[in-house]
Amino acid sequence: MAKVAFLGLGVMGYPMARHLKTKGHEVTVYNRTAAKAEKWASENGGRVAKSPKKAAQEQEIVFCCVGNDDDLRQVATGPDGAFAGMERGAIFVDHTTASALVARELHAKAKDGGIGFVDAPVSGGQAGAENGMLTVMCGGDADVYGKAEPVIMSFARACRLLGGPGSGQLTKMINQICIAGLVQGLSEGIHFGKRAGLDIDAVLDVISKGAAGSWQMENRGKTMNQGKFDFGFAVDWMRKDLGICLDEARRNGAQLPVTALVDQFYAEVQKMGGRRWDTSSLIARFEG
Repeated sequence: MAKVAFLGLGVMGYPMARHLKTKGHEVTVYNRTAAKAEKWASENGGRVAKSPKKAAQEQEIVFCCVGNDDDLRQVATGPDGAFAGMERGAIFVDHTTASALVARELHAKAKDGGIGFVDAPVSGGQAGAENGMLTVMCGGDADVYGKAEPVIMSFARACRLLGGPGSGQLTKMINQICIAGLVQGLSEGIHFGKRAGLDIDAVLDVISKGAAGSWQMENRGKTMNQGKFDFGFAVDWMRKDLGICLDEARRNGAQLPVTALVDQFYAEVQKMGGRRWDTSSLIARFEG
C-alpha cells in the first residue's frame, strides 16, 4: 500500500481518489474549493491539505486531475505547487487531458528535482471513474511508470506505457479524434433513419451486432434517439480536447479534416445552449 495525494476532485478525480482509499492506500486530498475536499474526507476518510505543496509532502505518489494546461502548471509548480513539497524519488502522475507540450515541460522540471513524472490521461468518462474501469494512456520513463502502474490500477481496467514524455497525451488525442468521428457518424445515421421512417431502436439493435457496432452505439445510440444528453463528459470539455488535437496537428503536419469539421459542429451545439450536454448531443444539430 502506498502513501498518496490526489489533487483535483472533479467528476473524475472524486471517485478516482475514492478507489485509491478503498484499495487501502493512505490518501490525502486537495481541491481548489476546500469544501469539496472536506466532503470527500467526511465520506471516505483520509486527510485534507490546504495547498498542493502540503498535500504532496511525504507522499510516494501524487495524482492530479484538473482542467487544462494552466491549471496543471498552477498545482504542480511554484512555491505552493506539488513539486515544492515532493521528496526526491516521489512520482507525480497527471491524469489531466492536457497538451503534450506541458507534459514534456513538467517532466523536465520534475526530473531536475529528482521527481518522477508520468502523463496519464484517461478514457472511460464519469461512469468509468465511478466504476474503477478507466483506460489509462501513459508517457514517461519506464522505471517510473513501473512503480506507479500497480497503484493506478486501483481505478483502471487497462493501463499502458506508450512511450516517452507526452506519449500519453498524444494517445489521448487519438482517442478523442476517433470519438469525434464516431459520434458524428452515429448522429447522421440516426438522423437518416428517422427521416426514412424506421424504428431507430430496432435498427440500432441489429447494426450494433455487425461491423458498424461501437461503444458509442451500444451506450449512447438509443439515448441520442431519445434526446438525452446528461452522461457526464461535456461539450465544453470535448472542444477543449479537440482544440489540443488540432494545435498538435498544426505542429506535426497531420491532416485532421473530419476532426476540424466536428469541432465546428460542437461549436454549434454550444450556441444552442448545450455547453454542459455530453458529447452525444452532436445529434441535436439535426433536431433543432
